[in-house]
Amino acid sequence: MAEQIETYKLGKVRVIITKTDDPNRYHVECNDGIYRSEFTVRKYEYQYYKRHMNQKIKNAYQAEHEK
Repeated sequence: MAEQIETYKLGKVRVIITKTDDPNRYHVECNDGIYRSEFTVRKYEYQYYKRHMNQKIKNAYQAEHEK
């Protein structure tokens, strides 16, 4: 299992950040109990644009529930 960097909640969405085999990328897993999403981000993006990433996650999950 990959080493966990951070876990937190964005409203109902649980976000788990883990390391990947690439030292410059992180794996992001999002789950609100209904929808699950995962993607990778560059370490730089995670460190310096985390707020923007979180807003995109929040907006994507709101859009899914509005369908």
